[in-house]
Amino acid sequence: MLGQLTLPRGFKTFQKLAFKAKSPLLKHPHDFDQTDLADLSNQKGDSITELSEEDQATLTEERAADNVDVCIVGGGPAGLATAIKLKQLDNEEGNGDLRVVVLEKAGDFGSHIVSGAVLEPRALKELFPDSEHLNEDGSGIPLPEDLVTLVEEDHMKYLTKQYAFLLPEPPQMKNKDKNYIASLGSVVQYLSEQAGELGVETYPGISVSELVYTDNGAVKGVATKDVGIGKDYTPKLVTVLAEGCHGSLTKKAVAKYDLRKNSDPQTYGLGIKEVWRVPEENFIKGFVGHTMGYPLSSDVYGGDGLVAVGLVVGLDYANPYISPYQEFQKMKTHPYYANVLEGGECISYGARALNEGGYQSVPKLHFPGGVLVGCSAGFMNVPKIKGTHTAMKSGIELDVVDEETDMEEHILDLKKFEEDFKNSWAYKELYEVRNDLLGFDWIGPLWIDHHVDPWSRALDVSHNHTDAQSTKDASNYSPIDYPKPDGKLTFDILTSVSRTGTYHQEDEPCHLRIPQQDHRKHAEISWPKYKGVEQRFCPAGVYEYIEDESEPLGVKFNINSQNCITAKLRY
Repeated sequence: MLGQLTLPRGFKTFQKLAFKAKSPLLKHPHDFDQTDLADLSNQKGDSITELSEEDQATLTEERAADNVDVCIVGGGPAGLATAIKLKQLDNEEGNGDLRVVVLEKAGDFGSHIVSGAVLEPRALKELFPDSEHLNEDGSGIPLPEDLVTLVEEDHMKYLTKQYAFLLPEPPQMKNKDKNYIASLGSVVQYLSEQAGELGVETYPGISVSELVYTDNGAVKGVATKDVGIGKDYTPKLVTVLAEGCHGSLTKKAVAKYDLRKNSDPQTYGLGIKEVWRVPEENFIKGFVGHTMGYPLSSDVYGGDGLVAVGLVVGLDYANPYISPYQEFQKMKTHPYYANVLEGGECISYGARALNEGGYQSVPKLHFPGGVLVGCSAGFMNVPKIKGTHTAMKSGIELDVVDEETDMEEHILDLKKFEEDFKNSWAYKELYEVRNDLLGFDWIGPLWIDHHVDPWSRALDVSHNHTDAQSTKDASNYSPIDYPKPDGKLTFDILTSVSRTGTYHQEDEPCHLRIPQQDHRKHAEISWPKYKGVEQRFCPAGVYEYIEDESEPLGVKFNINSQNCITAKLRY
């Protein structure tokens, strides 16, 4: 066996508007009988970093452990593509008994996916080259017809407060007759079904809390919430981190193994999206529109009778009074959007952090015992406003079938994965656009239209600071008076949160952390300088400053963890 897994015991911005497992091998934790449970009471526990004393105490509890070959943390496009490709290779070239497990924190695969999205089919066609859903000549996309809508019309416009002006569309943003509008959540659900049919063990509703290490410092597995892991299991786990952008385990792996030693800091955007059911006369099937200008930049696209409207705000903005959520609500009042949404009904809402650093911010992809794939590494092509195809391609490149482990180090040599990905079309695609977003910061649409293209290709432009370092002192700005929501086109933040489908138990322990968990100290550091930036950047009202005369600052910092929609903006 190659590994071990423990189971629980008990303004560079864009806007968009768009019109559209079985497992016989691993038991559910509640199905384990007494003979399945590992008696670890007399065994020494591994040293698991960043656990509280209370969490460390759980190491003495009885808990189930399972040996697997590949453990994939995250059931999004990259994680599932990894699993599918590995089982395809195993079934074709191996002996068919490679145990591949996918752990997904969402209750159902796809239910935490926010992206619209407009899909480029290249990676999907590599994964399913003989799909019955492809056309006879191999064109199309290997997904069921009811999941996708071919883009039939697209354009880019520049918005002023009242008007919209047509702009030349950059080549990399052209979608007509080649890309497809889809609900990425539905696509992920479909991929999970395909994975299950191949023999991948898929487990939704499993939240992973920690990486677990061997004595020599390699990752040998993961621990789910409220559980530790014994030391006396074969430490040969291949762990694939496919958590998506700003994943908690990924951050720990990057820090422990210094994976950013030779790369720039990652930069982020916040993507906010609503899905609307609109009157038939407002609906344009297969339409994708990108806008720049008022209030920021955005997209609109649609398929299957629904319209998705979204805004991506670069989180390197300087003014701490900016609220991405309120900018999104304001955006919808522009006639370009309002004319489509008028008379419609908002049926869902979501928000998620996005990687925007591109090629320069891609870290080292392998570490002792594991790899990073998808948005855990940051493979979004920002000029295209697409990342699903590159994320999936990264997973497709992982091949550990018939690989031999280093018996002395007890880990696989995963250098080949990084080499293979760097020789792939996905990596070359990221390299070609490596300076486009940085150039856009300087000279705007001129850069995106590639009028300075030769210069952009010749140089490597670095961004050597984090988004947080871009935030300026609030004393340099005035508070922004955003319009009150009308309840029809624009909404208050709690109404939007109620449309996410997120549910937390009222007595659920807070999963959000600030340094030392000292709310007063946090307020003393943050409030005087930034005047509550946290309650404005969060798209779910999780962080809040409450007026309190008994506090020295007149306010106290509060975390409403029950509002969390997993946007991944936490500290």
